[in-house]
Amino acid sequence: MQAPFTTESRHDPPPSFDHATVADVMRPGVLSCAPDVPDRIVARMMATHGFHAVVVTGIPDAGARDEPVLWGIVSDVDLLRMARPRDEPLTARELGATEALTVAPECPLPEAVRLMDEHRVRHVVVVDGRRPVGMLSALDVAGALAWGR
Repeated sequence: MQAPFTTESRHDPPPSFDHATVADVMRPGVLSCAPDVPDRIVARMMATHGFHAVVVTGIPDAGARDEPVLWGIVSDVDLLRMARPRDEPLTARELGATEALTVAPECPLPEAVRLMDEHRVRHVVVVDGRRPVGMLSALDVAGALAWGR
């Protein structure tokens, strides 16, 4: 049985779109994997956790104190483009066609949306310094437009 449609939100509505920051509407936390993870595992991560993008992290550089370095993003659209039978699985490195665009949590939401449109991406990695702390998606932006005060 399908739940009835409701316009009620489970959370407090964000500020108006014009005054919101990325932190106001982003999804905290990220799913991440190494570049050599097979496509089937990346797809399973997305399906299991309900995320539309996985952050691909690389080997830390000498000054990163073992923090992963952002390498790219594998989006659900990237998986669709590559979904066909093949002898060898693709890796996250090979799937990661989506540009790894980053913004800070305090970035004004209209600026983040402008960047998403300019770069034609549906997901932006939210970073605190070099560390991924969340994801901003087109769906988050739609929520801000729909539910903002």
